[in-house]
Amino acid sequence: MTDRINESVEYLKGRGFGEPEVGIILGTGLGQLLDEIEIEVETSYNHIPYFPTATVEFHKGKLIYGKLQGKKVVVMQGRFHLYEGYSLLDVTYPVRVMKQLGIKRMLVSNASGAINLDLKKGELMLIDDHINLQGGSPLAFHGVDRLGERFVDMSAPYDPEMNRLFEEAAKENGITLHKGVYASVLGPQLETRAEYRYLKIIGADAVGMSTVPEVIVANHLEIPVSAISVITDQGDPDNLEKVNIQDILEMASKAEPDMVKLFKALLERI
Repeated sequence: MTDRINESVEYLKGRGFGEPEVGIILGTGLGQLLDEIEIEVETSYNHIPYFPTATVEFHKGKLIYGKLQGKKVVVMQGRFHLYEGYSLLDVTYPVRVMKQLGIKRMLVSNASGAINLDLKKGELMLIDDHINLQGGSPLAFHGVDRLGERFVDMSAPYDPEMNRLFEEAAKENGITLHKGVYASVLGPQLETRAEYRYLKIIGADAVGMSTVPEVIVANHLEIPVSAISVITDQGDPDNLEKVNIQDILEMASKAEPDMVKLFKALLERI
Protein backbone atom coordinates (compact mmCIF):
# COMPACT_ATOMS: atom_id res chain seq x y z
CA MET A 1 0.00 0.00 0.00
CA THR A 2 2.87 2.39 0.75
CA ASP A 3 4.06 2.26 -2.86
CA ARG A 4 0.56 3.08 -4.11
CA ILE A 5 0.19 5.99 -1.70
CA ASN A 6 3.56 7.37 -2.80
CA GLU A 7 2.56 7.10 -6.47
CA SER A 8 -0.71 8.95 -5.81
CA VAL A 9 1.13 11.69 -3.93
CA GLU A 10 3.78 12.08 -6.62
CA TYR A 11 1.04 12.51 -9.22
CA LEU A 12 -0.65 15.21 -7.13
CA LYS A 13 2.59 17.05 -6.47
CA GLY A 14 3.30 16.97 -10.18
CA ARG A 15 -0.09 18.58 -10.77
CA GLY A 16 0.75 21.43 -8.40
CA PHE A 17 -0.66 20.20 -5.09
CA GLY A 18 1.44 21.69 -2.31
CA GLU A 19 1.63 20.71 1.35
CA PRO A 20 -1.82 21.26 2.88
CA GLU A 21 -2.36 21.90 6.56
CA VAL A 22 -5.97 20.69 6.70
CA GLY A 23 -7.84 17.95 4.86
CA ILE A 24 -11.59 18.43 4.35
CA ILE A 25 -14.11 15.78 3.28
CA LEU A 26 -17.39 17.19 1.98
CA GLY A 27 -20.42 14.93 2.22
CA THR A 28 -23.75 14.61 0.42
CA GLY A 29 -24.99 17.92 -0.96
CA LEU A 30 -22.33 19.92 0.85
CA GLY A 31 -20.31 21.78 -1.75
CA GLN A 32 -20.84 25.49 -1.05
CA LEU A 33 -17.60 25.67 0.90
CA LEU A 34 -15.77 25.50 -2.42
CA ASP A 35 -17.07 28.98 -3.28
CA GLU A 36 -14.99 30.32 -0.38
CA ILE A 37 -11.72 28.63 -1.35
CA GLU A 38 -8.96 30.28 -3.37
CA ILE A 39 -8.53 27.27 -5.63
CA GLU A 40 -5.02 26.74 -6.98
CA VAL A 41 -5.47 23.36 -8.63
CA GLU A 42 -8.02 20.56 -8.89
CA THR A 43 -8.14 17.14 -10.45
CA SER A 44 -10.74 14.41 -10.95
CA TYR A 45 -10.43 11.33 -8.79
CA ASN A 46 -10.22 9.12 -11.86
CA HIS A 47 -6.95 10.81 -12.85
CA ILE A 48 -5.21 10.00 -9.55
CA PRO A 49 -3.39 6.65 -9.53
CA TYR A 50 -5.16 4.04 -7.36
CA PHE A 51 -7.91 6.47 -6.28
CA PRO A 52 -11.44 5.04 -6.39
CA THR A 53 -13.90 6.71 -8.75
CA ALA A 54 -17.00 8.46 -7.39
CA THR A 55 -20.10 6.59 -8.58
CA VAL A 56 -22.78 8.57 -6.71
CA GLU A 57 -24.13 11.28 -9.02
CA PHE A 58 -24.29 13.99 -6.34
CA HIS A 59 -20.66 13.42 -5.30
CA LYS A 60 -18.59 15.38 -7.83
CA GLY A 61 -15.41 13.34 -7.51
CA LYS A 62 -12.75 16.06 -7.42
CA LEU A 63 -9.72 16.69 -5.24
CA ILE A 64 -9.06 20.40 -4.76
CA TYR A 65 -6.07 22.29 -3.37
CA GLY A 66 -6.10 25.93 -2.32
CA LYS A 67 -6.40 28.37 0.56
CA LEU A 68 -9.25 29.01 2.98
CA GLN A 69 -8.98 31.54 5.81
CA GLY A 70 -5.25 31.69 5.17
CA LYS A 71 -4.81 27.92 5.60
CA LYS A 72 -3.65 25.58 2.86
CA VAL A 73 -6.36 22.96 2.41
CA VAL A 74 -6.97 19.86 0.35
CA VAL A 75 -10.66 19.17 -0.17
CA MET A 76 -12.50 16.05 -1.27
CA GLN A 77 -15.58 17.13 -3.21
CA GLY A 78 -17.44 13.90 -2.67
CA ARG A 79 -16.44 10.73 -0.86
CA PHE A 80 -16.64 6.97 -1.30
CA HIS A 81 -19.03 4.59 0.43
CA LEU A 82 -19.10 0.89 1.14
CA TYR A 83 -22.50 0.70 -0.54
CA GLU A 84 -20.83 1.56 -3.85
CA GLY A 85 -19.09 -1.80 -3.68
CA TYR A 86 -15.78 -0.44 -2.44
CA SER A 87 -13.76 -2.02 0.34
CA LEU A 88 -12.91 -0.27 3.58
CA LEU A 89 -9.36 0.14 2.26
CA ASP A 90 -10.71 1.87 -0.86
CA VAL A 91 -13.02 4.17 1.10
CA THR A 92 -10.21 5.34 3.38
CA TYR A 93 -7.38 5.43 0.84
CA PRO A 94 -7.76 9.22 0.28
CA VAL A 95 -7.16 9.87 3.99
CA ARG A 96 -3.82 8.10 3.76
CA VAL A 97 -2.94 10.09 0.65
CA MET A 98 -3.86 13.39 2.33
CA LYS A 99 -1.71 12.45 5.32
CA GLN A 100 1.23 11.79 3.02
CA LEU A 101 0.63 15.17 1.36
CA GLY A 102 1.09 16.76 4.76
CA ILE A 103 -2.24 17.41 6.50
CA LYS A 104 -2.09 17.99 10.24
CA ARG A 105 -5.86 18.08 10.88
CA MET A 106 -9.00 16.82 9.20
CA LEU A 107 -12.58 18.12 9.01
CA VAL A 108 -15.47 15.97 7.84
CA SER A 109 -19.10 16.69 6.95
CA ASN A 110 -22.02 14.42 6.18
CA ALA A 111 -25.78 14.30 5.83
CA SER A 112 -27.58 12.17 8.38
CA GLY A 113 -30.98 11.25 9.74
CA ALA A 114 -32.03 12.14 13.28
CA ILE A 115 -32.66 9.36 15.78
CA ASN A 116 -32.87 11.85 18.63
CA LEU A 117 -35.96 13.83 17.68
CA ASP A 118 -34.64 16.92 19.46
CA LEU A 119 -32.52 17.28 16.31
CA LYS A 120 -34.57 19.11 13.70
CA LYS A 121 -34.19 19.02 9.93
CA GLY A 122 -31.69 21.61 8.76
CA GLU A 123 -29.82 21.73 12.07
CA LEU A 124 -26.23 20.67 12.67
CA MET A 125 -24.81 18.03 15.00
CA LEU A 126 -21.21 17.99 16.15
CA ILE A 127 -20.15 14.35 16.36
CA ASP A 128 -18.88 13.56 19.85
CA ASP A 129 -18.63 9.78 19.43
CA HIS A 130 -19.73 7.08 17.03
CA ILE A 131 -21.06 3.54 16.70
CA ASN A 132 -19.61 1.46 13.88
CA LEU A 133 -22.34 -0.75 12.37
CA GLN A 134 -20.70 -1.19 8.98
CA GLY A 135 -19.47 -4.70 9.71
CA GLY A 136 -15.72 -4.18 9.55
CA SER A 137 -12.66 -2.07 10.26
CA PRO A 138 -10.38 -0.25 7.81
CA LEU A 139 -7.49 -1.41 9.99
CA ALA A 140 -8.19 -5.14 9.61
CA PHE A 141 -5.59 -6.04 7.01
CA HIS A 142 -2.14 -7.62 6.86
CA GLY A 143 0.63 -5.07 7.30
CA VAL A 144 -1.44 -2.36 8.98
CA ASP A 145 1.18 -2.15 11.73
CA ARG A 146 3.67 -0.83 9.18
CA LEU A 147 1.43 2.22 8.70
CA GLY A 148 0.65 2.89 12.35
CA GLU A 149 -0.41 1.32 15.64
CA ARG A 150 -2.61 -1.74 15.03
CA PHE A 151 -4.64 -1.42 18.23
CA VAL A 152 -5.73 2.19 17.95
CA ASP A 153 -7.18 3.88 21.02
CA MET A 154 -10.67 5.21 20.27
CA SER A 155 -11.58 6.69 23.64
CA ALA A 156 -11.77 10.15 22.03
CA PRO A 157 -11.98 9.67 18.24
CA TYR A 158 -13.14 13.25 17.66
CA ASP A 159 -10.59 15.82 18.80
CA PRO A 160 -11.89 17.49 21.99
CA GLU A 161 -10.08 20.77 21.32
CA MET A 162 -11.41 21.15 17.77
CA ASN A 163 -14.89 20.23 18.98
CA ARG A 164 -14.62 22.91 21.66
CA LEU A 165 -13.62 25.46 19.03
CA PHE A 166 -16.58 24.45 16.86
CA GLU A 167 -18.94 24.97 19.80
CA GLU A 168 -17.34 28.34 20.53
CA ALA A 169 -17.75 29.40 16.89
CA ALA A 170 -21.39 28.27 16.84
CA LYS A 171 -22.17 30.31 19.93
CA GLU A 172 -20.50 33.42 18.52
CA ASN A 173 -22.38 33.09 15.21
CA GLY A 174 -25.77 32.25 16.73
CA ILE A 175 -25.83 28.81 15.12
CA THR A 176 -27.63 25.89 16.74
CA LEU A 177 -25.04 23.13 17.09
CA HIS A 178 -26.13 19.95 18.83
CA LYS A 179 -23.64 17.37 20.04
CA GLY A 180 -24.24 13.65 19.79
CA VAL A 181 -23.42 10.11 18.75
CA TYR A 182 -23.35 9.16 15.07
CA ALA A 183 -24.14 5.60 13.96
CA SER A 184 -22.65 4.52 10.65
CA VAL A 185 -24.48 1.81 8.70
CA LEU A 186 -23.78 0.10 5.39
CA GLY A 187 -26.75 1.30 3.30
CA PRO A 188 -27.70 2.21 0.66
CA GLN A 189 -31.27 1.46 1.78
CA LEU A 190 -32.66 3.70 4.49
CA GLU A 191 -33.64 2.36 7.89
CA THR A 192 -36.76 0.44 8.84
CA ARG A 193 -38.92 1.41 11.81
CA ALA A 194 -37.43 -1.44 13.83
CA GLU A 195 -33.91 -0.32 12.95
CA TYR A 196 -34.64 3.24 14.08
CA ARG A 197 -35.91 1.88 17.41
CA TYR A 198 -32.77 -0.25 17.77
CA LEU A 199 -30.48 2.68 17.01
CA LYS A 200 -32.19 4.76 19.68
CA ILE A 201 -31.81 1.97 22.24
CA ILE A 202 -28.07 1.65 21.65
CA GLY A 203 -27.51 5.38 22.07
CA ALA A 204 -27.33 6.86 18.57
CA ASP A 205 -28.48 10.42 18.00
CA ALA A 206 -28.09 10.36 14.20
CA VAL A 207 -27.44 7.78 11.50
CA GLY A 208 -25.62 7.85 8.17
CA MET A 209 -23.58 5.74 5.76
CA SER A 210 -20.11 7.27 5.94
CA THR A 211 -17.55 9.10 8.09
CA VAL A 212 -16.63 6.40 10.62
CA PRO A 213 -14.10 4.57 8.40
CA GLU A 214 -12.32 7.85 7.58
CA VAL A 215 -12.28 8.85 11.25
CA ILE A 216 -10.83 5.49 12.31
CA VAL A 217 -8.01 5.86 9.79
CA ALA A 218 -7.40 9.47 10.84
CA ASN A 219 -6.93 8.22 14.39
CA HIS A 220 -4.65 5.45 13.11
CA LEU A 221 -2.52 8.13 11.42
CA GLU A 222 -2.69 10.41 14.49
CA ILE A 223 -4.56 13.14 12.63
CA PRO A 224 -6.84 15.18 14.91
CA VAL A 225 -10.29 15.05 13.33
CA SER A 226 -13.66 16.72 13.86
CA ALA A 227 -16.95 16.06 12.06
CA ILE A 228 -20.34 17.71 11.68
CA SER A 229 -23.59 16.15 10.47
CA VAL A 230 -26.33 18.06 8.69
CA ILE A 231 -29.67 16.67 9.85
CA THR A 232 -31.67 16.10 6.67
CA ASP A 233 -34.53 13.91 7.92
CA GLN A 234 -36.01 12.45 11.09
CA GLY A 235 -36.35 8.77 11.90
CA ASP A 236 -39.45 8.74 14.07
CA PRO A 237 -40.55 5.09 13.94
CA ASP A 238 -44.08 5.93 15.10
CA ASN A 239 -44.57 8.58 12.40
CA LEU A 240 -42.11 7.53 9.73
CA GLU A 241 -42.32 9.48 6.50
CA LYS A 242 -40.93 8.35 3.18
CA VAL A 243 -37.67 10.08 2.31
CA ASN A 244 -36.08 10.45 -1.10
CA ILE A 245 -32.59 11.60 -1.97
CA GLN A 246 -33.81 14.87 -3.50
CA ASP A 247 -35.38 15.86 -0.16
CA ILE A 248 -32.08 15.06 1.56
CA LEU A 249 -30.08 17.12 -0.93
CA GLU A 250 -32.47 20.08 -0.59
CA MET A 251 -32.26 20.05 3.20
CA ALA A 252 -28.46 19.75 3.10
CA SER A 253 -28.31 22.74 0.78
CA LYS A 254 -30.41 24.85 3.16
CA ALA A 255 -28.06 24.05 6.05
CA GLU A 256 -24.87 24.71 4.10
CA PRO A 257 -24.44 28.41 4.95
CA ASP A 258 -24.18 27.58 8.66
CA MET A 259 -21.78 24.72 7.94
CA VAL A 260 -19.58 27.03 5.86
CA LYS A 261 -19.53 29.64 8.65
CA LEU A 262 -18.43 27.05 11.19
CA PHE A 263 -15.71 25.55 9.00
CA LYS A 264 -14.31 29.01 8.23
CA ALA A 265 -14.47 30.03 11.89
CA LEU A 266 -12.65 26.88 12.97
CA LEU A 267 -9.88 27.40 10.42
CA GLU A 268 -9.35 30.89 11.84
CA ARG A 269 -8.89 29.40 15.30
CA ILE A 270 -6.45 26.56 14.60
